[in-house]
Amino acid sequence: MSAPNMLTKFESKSSRAKGIAFHPKRPWILVSLHSSTIQLWDYRMGTLIDRFEEHDGPVRGVDFHKTQPLFVSGGDDYKIKVWSYQTRRCLFTLNGHLDYVRTVFFHHELPWILSSSDDQTLRIWNWQNRSLICTMTGHNHYTMCAQFHPKDDLIVSASLDQSVRVWDISGLRKKHSAPTSMTFEDQMSRTNANQADMFGNTDAVVKFVLEGHDRGVNWVAFHPTLPLIVSSGDDRLVKLWRMSETKAWEVDTCRGHFQNSSACLFHPHQDLILSVGEDKTIRIWDLNKRTSVQSFKRESDRFWVLAAHPEINLFAAGHDNGVMVFKLERERPASAIYQNQLYYITKDKHVRCYDFAKNTESPSMLSLKKFGSPWLPPRTMSYNPAERAILVTSPADSGIYELVNLPRDASGAVEPTDIKRGQGNSAIFVARNRFAVFTQSTQQIDIKDLSNSTTKTIKPPPGTADIYFGGTGCLLLITPTIVSLYDIQQKKSLAELTVAGVKYVVWSNDGLYAALLSKHNVTIVTKSLEQVSTLHETIRIKSAAWDDAGVLLYSTLNHIKYSLLNGDNGIVRTLDQTVYLTRVKARSVYCLDRSSKPKVLDIDPTEYRFKLALVKRNYEEMLQIIKTSSLVGQSIISYLQKKGYPEIALQFVQDPQTRFELAIECGNLDVAVEMAKQLDRPKLWTRLGTEALSHGNHQTVEMAYQKLRSFDKLSFLYLSTGDQEKLARMAKIAEHRGDFTSRFQNALYMGDVESRVQLFKDIDLYPLAYTTAKTHGLEQECQEILDITGLTDEQMNLPQIGQPLKPPTPVVPTHKANWPVKATSHSFFEKALLGEVGAVDEDAPVTNGFDHADGMPEDEDAKRGDQLGEEDEEDAAGWDMGEDINVEADNDFVNVETAEAGAGSSEAEMWARNSPIAADHAAAGSFETAMQLLNRQVGAVNFIPLKSRFLEIYQASKTFTPATAGLPPLINYVRRTVDETDARKVLPIIPRDLESIATTDLQEGYNAMKSNKLDDGLKTFKRILHSLLVNAVSSQSQVGEAKKIISTATEYTTAMAIELERRALSTDGEANLKRSLELSAYFTIPKLEVSHRQIALMAAMKFAFANKNLSSALSFANRMLANGGSAKLLEQAKKIKSSCERSPQDKIDIEYDQFAEFDVCASSYTPIYNGSPSASCPFDGSKHHSEHKGKLCRVCEVCEIGAPASGIRLFAS
Repeated sequence: MSAPNMLTKFESKSSRAKGIAFHPKRPWILVSLHSSTIQLWDYRMGTLIDRFEEHDGPVRGVDFHKTQPLFVSGGDDYKIKVWSYQTRRCLFTLNGHLDYVRTVFFHHELPWILSSSDDQTLRIWNWQNRSLICTMTGHNHYTMCAQFHPKDDLIVSASLDQSVRVWDISGLRKKHSAPTSMTFEDQMSRTNANQADMFGNTDAVVKFVLEGHDRGVNWVAFHPTLPLIVSSGDDRLVKLWRMSETKAWEVDTCRGHFQNSSACLFHPHQDLILSVGEDKTIRIWDLNKRTSVQSFKRESDRFWVLAAHPEINLFAAGHDNGVMVFKLERERPASAIYQNQLYYITKDKHVRCYDFAKNTESPSMLSLKKFGSPWLPPRTMSYNPAERAILVTSPADSGIYELVNLPRDASGAVEPTDIKRGQGNSAIFVARNRFAVFTQSTQQIDIKDLSNSTTKTIKPPPGTADIYFGGTGCLLLITPTIVSLYDIQQKKSLAELTVAGVKYVVWSNDGLYAALLSKHNVTIVTKSLEQVSTLHETIRIKSAAWDDAGVLLYSTLNHIKYSLLNGDNGIVRTLDQTVYLTRVKARSVYCLDRSSKPKVLDIDPTEYRFKLALVKRNYEEMLQIIKTSSLVGQSIISYLQKKGYPEIALQFVQDPQTRFELAIECGNLDVAVEMAKQLDRPKLWTRLGTEALSHGNHQTVEMAYQKLRSFDKLSFLYLSTGDQEKLARMAKIAEHRGDFTSRFQNALYMGDVESRVQLFKDIDLYPLAYTTAKTHGLEQECQEILDITGLTDEQMNLPQIGQPLKPPTPVVPTHKANWPVKATSHSFFEKALLGEVGAVDEDAPVTNGFDHADGMPEDEDAKRGDQLGEEDEEDAAGWDMGEDINVEADNDFVNVETAEAGAGSSEAEMWARNSPIAADHAAAGSFETAMQLLNRQVGAVNFIPLKSRFLEIYQASKTFTPATAGLPPLINYVRRTVDETDARKVLPIIPRDLESIATTDLQEGYNAMKSNKLDDGLKTFKRILHSLLVNAVSSQSQVGEAKKIISTATEYTTAMAIELERRALSTDGEANLKRSLELSAYFTIPKLEVSHRQIALMAAMKFAFANKNLSSALSFANRMLANGGSAKLLEQAKKIKSSCERSPQDKIDIEYDQFAEFDVCASSYTPIYNGSPSASCPFDGSKHHSEHKGKLCRVCEVCEIGAPASGIRLFAS
């Protein structure tokens, strides 16, 4: 019994569990308790779904119906109750037993319930007509258990009278089945006296009485397929019985329990017997040898009942304090992947290979029947392609491993010959001729060679539980709370990350990221163990695999889900049964099921491709997806809103209310007006009016006020815009409505004194009428008022009146057109929707490694910007990209036409005082302080490249209004903090903001890379660096985005400069050729987008191959194949790989170590290996050899390499 503990999947805490039943399809378990409660648990989620409490006293038996939403229970109140779990109530009660009901079971076909009771009888009930159809007597003590045979018309029962009885109920079936034509012989045999019991009952008769137990029998069960019976009793024995048509006999006894044995059953799928007892143990017995295989002991809980799931490998045992659901073994198939091959071990312990490219499964290659325990499958497998060897581990005998060579041809399950084996819990290959073995008991890692000899011993951190491959020459050491990256050569830990309970590690195809899987969490880390994102699942996580685009797909018990690197996740599809993912390719997921068989599942990757394109700002692909797929649903809409893309969410929505909300959020007034007209609700017109007013769109505001009949607001709007005609019309409307207040207001706005005087007269306010007329010099009107009131001029006593006020009139009436506002920059996506960009080729494939169509015609291949030309093209001049992509011109920045004016020239001085950001000083015209700030922050010394940027910012932050002839124009200062009232916080607007750089300039640079216009691309990426060096952002999160774009621009600038340097070299002479080969190899080192990196690798591979540097060409080909992507590129890589593998030697030795990690010096374009002294640019982070310290950075052309600097400031908090 050297096997490990069972795998507990769920435990509940309650009073004593006396009855258990699994639902055949759903992840539910019924538990009947000694406290009279019946609990319904979801064992997968670990949640209590419901409780049923109508029994009086302990409930000892419970069972689910196989197909109907029913379950049955029996208890100490002598009652049998049938329940509906849909309506959550008891449907009816069956009364008849005279003592405790011990067990209840449904028949697998007929509408029958079988019950056993302490009244010494078994009873069969028809639950459809709710009647008792048969009572079986014969036992002379409590009947503890009775069950139907799974197929035949038999019942087996166990009693405290120390006997087991088998009953024939075929007569009962015939009696209660539909009438059929019956021969005379059938009638005679049915009424034959020999078949009747002593009372003449022919419905159910005793077929066999099995006696062999010395004490009462507690439980009995049929084998699911064989004519076997197992029973357990108070004599502590588990007995196995066999029966034939005519007799039954005892086969053997399993001895081991040292207290009463409470329950037993046959394993549904294996030759095993399970039993539980009051000795607090679960015991597993070999059915063939009748020997104990495994046992599991609880500290203080006696076991009372045992159940097996009818479909899957799950068992449940009830004890004094609840119930536990468990497995006997891991069902995860041991497997390993190399390129397009999946090596795995079947349930029969045969090694097989599955080809992802051909979708074919090989015959068995090797048999591992003798490896480990026959009841324990291998735990892990590691594959060594260089030696074609596998390393297999098993938990048997406290952990063992075997090193076996695979045969060249899969000719059948041959027994391995040359086997190396040893003790160890984990074993993995770490190099072509080395593997690591971890032994948990000794807390030791041994590095061994292929002869199984230890070459090095490592002492891991205390508490280490497992090891995984950690990259070249490294291991990932897993402890319960920490994951550690350990360098084998240096014998030291390189990095640590606090992650609890990691069970599996899955590396991305390019080796840059790893997913750490624990029971309920996924943590994505970089290869240097820096955490990227983490997510939590309530259901257990089973496996994971990366797709070519860097998206992680992972499986839970019932779903396949995805996670992007930023932590965004969602559901890809549901699962009928649990699977273990191995590879994701385009629209297919390759996996192994629990029976170790390869399966291919179809998925729709549209949602995560769309989100990935959104994160990468790949608007072309987003547009392509929207045009060619039906990506709808509330989740994608809310996702786009959350990420700040309501204008894109607008494209998915048809519901008018939602379209209105999104249109308001993204400022699309045209759509908002259309939806408001369609819905025509006052609240919507109010919101539309407010939004339109903030946009200066007073024509829409006018429409909204008219719909709302807001006459006062309309009048004020006409006053503001100088529309005297409509103001007069509003006065007439007010008069027609009889609204005196509105009449007065309109008259006041128009400066119409006569109308005001007339209004006061109409409402008999003659004193006000007289005062108004007198103030404005209307003497005739004053006299008329005096005549009406019968007063004279001498009787009037007026206060001293100043000059009458006139209503202000707009200097320039603006009612004919909306107020001008700063033009917002449109993203590529919005431009495409507005028709400003040339039509996107609907057939153009996307860049994430898959297309909507299964295949792609040859002529479309040629159009792809990220693919190479034909093999025989000249590579020394770059790559053939097909037709050039039209790169859209960078739009000039549009100055605003009007803005909130500042108080004279002092505002510019305030900008310089208020901000530590160089861009704000440049806007203020204080170029000297701006340069000083840049010098302190990023070590800037050469400001010539920034001259145009300084002037651009200075000009964009001001507008000029013509004044009187001969006088200078009025200066208006344009702020980015438009709502700020505190003079100490006002700041200027900065042109070419982060969004326009990311959506326009960055895409322009990518297009230049794809279309092989490296000179233009180099200028574009340097312009991006200069624009971001003198810029400002609106939040701390945008600072991070800006730094990412700086890093990207730096990588592309370095890469393009290296390739342009190579092209400028002549290939005449060995020295020049050697340098060209080196530069070609270095071109593949910067961190470019995958599709662009493939371009660099293809160019380097073909150039190396053409010059007979086959080892280098082979390494580039391997990297291309690991990255995935275009089938045409990969086909070329495979051809060159197969050619190079025959003789992987370099004709010209170059300074390029394909196995080492290094950076490329951005000054000399030579390698900087780890540990070598180097200096960095304080702004763009580019690496340079230490001898270049103090020189000007060749990447940004502004900063001094290695200069002391405090760091760039882009956000003033």
